[in-house]
Amino acid sequence: MKLLIFISLLAVFCDAALRHDRFPDDFLFGTATASYQIEGGWNADDKGENIWDRMTHTRPEVIKDRSNGDDAADTYNNYKRDVEMMRELGLDAYRFSLSWSRILPNGLANKVSEAGVAFYNNYINEMLAYNITPMVTLYHWDLPQKLQDLGGFASPYFPEWFENYAKVVFTQFGDRVKYWITFNEPREICYQGYGYVEKAPILNITDVGTYYCAKNLVLGHARAYHVYNDLFKPTQGGECGITISVNWMGPLTDSEEDLYAAEIKRQADWGIFAEPIFSEQGGFPKEFSEIVAKKSAEQGYPSSRLPAFTEEEREYVRGASDFFGVNHYTANLISANEYKGNWPVPSMYADVDVGTYVPPEWVPAASSWLKLAPNSIFNALTHLHNRYNGPVFYITENGWSQLLEEGYEDDSRIAYYRAALNSVLDCLHAGVDLRGYMAWSLMDNFEWMQGYTERFGLYEVDFTSPQKTRTPRKSAFVYKHIISTRAIDPDYEPDTRTMWIDEGH
Repeated sequence: MKLLIFISLLAVFCDAALRHDRFPDDFLFGTATASYQIEGGWNADDKGENIWDRMTHTRPEVIKDRSNGDDAADTYNNYKRDVEMMRELGLDAYRFSLSWSRILPNGLANKVSEAGVAFYNNYINEMLAYNITPMVTLYHWDLPQKLQDLGGFASPYFPEWFENYAKVVFTQFGDRVKYWITFNEPREICYQGYGYVEKAPILNITDVGTYYCAKNLVLGHARAYHVYNDLFKPTQGGECGITISVNWMGPLTDSEEDLYAAEIKRQADWGIFAEPIFSEQGGFPKEFSEIVAKKSAEQGYPSSRLPAFTEEEREYVRGASDFFGVNHYTANLISANEYKGNWPVPSMYADVDVGTYVPPEWVPAASSWLKLAPNSIFNALTHLHNRYNGPVFYITENGWSQLLEEGYEDDSRIAYYRAALNSVLDCLHAGVDLRGYMAWSLMDNFEWMQGYTERFGLYEVDFTSPQKTRTPRKSAFVYKHIISTRAIDPDYEPDTRTMWIDEGH
């Protein structure tokens, strides 16, 4: 079975690989992680409780293996080993997130943790000592529990809370950090956490949870962007953007119905977050807004369940980003009439009302949602490039999951990365202003609702060892070779007996 999967993966990219294209010298190669997934130290020093702490401690049954991130990879005590791994790979950049409740234990900006700031200072300084560029995400899903108790992303005060947190972070670290990402994957925050039960805080407020969260998140992003642009950028000189998950949604057929269905699916999945920021007109996507307004009226709501921006808010948000971060993993084919799910009514996907199809020949990963879809990065990024008049892009996540027992010889992950990076080269040739690629993930971590049952790491982590020992997989050697040569060699077979540190890094 593994041999068949490997052969299928190779077939996806072998033709493109024969071009022997090269990545630009200034193209940023890196890896990515998230605070709750790797840091551990959940109550170290004066860190406050976050929504994942609360959920995993009070409802362990919602996690597949009943695990949590209390210790995770213990980066809180092993950050120097993390940076050593970055050096081993020869990374240009490293994307990681800050834990809001580690910096502000109460969630609010009245108290800043000296220990939390010191940890991130040490982490950042260790990277810079070896010429590794930090790319920092302000929020990767771990909201302080106190703020959740006050309504979280559904509270009209959320944009103010986030701006105040961002000010603290920019003040503490902005002299050294030049790449800022406000939010990681708004759809996963708002739909999976507020409108469904796939992420903390699993509120399952299907009718309005996603939409109230969406508006407040976008306003919070804009407030953080503007405070950086107005108060910090003139002296610190960095960039501030947002990361949105954009898996490709293409039509199942060329019929007008399927083409329209795919467009509505794109508008719901990522358009309600991207359109207000990156489109010329601003505001939520027109067609999807009209659908939700019509259905809301039919369902007896006095106004649309998707709250509109005021004209002042629309102008404030529009253009509020220096770059578009894209997390991309896979694709789906969309049908107007077939393959529909049984969604609760009302809900976002009941509003969308389309079907999703995955061809059986698309090779599966360990994660049920992840398949290797041909040319999906190219399809997604060229679509965004054309739709939003050519913004600057970074691929801020892209990766492949396996089960632990699949071991170090992770040939399917290698084939996936080679296919993905050939698609990246296609984007560059097509004129997409794509400036970097962050592989997910540097190492195995707590994989949210799947616990430790799925592994995305270039490095395997032994979570049973006191040191949380990190060991490179075969894919780590291949990625190192791609970074050092700026090219994809389909015939390269690494010697995995040693991985050395390049003193140039």
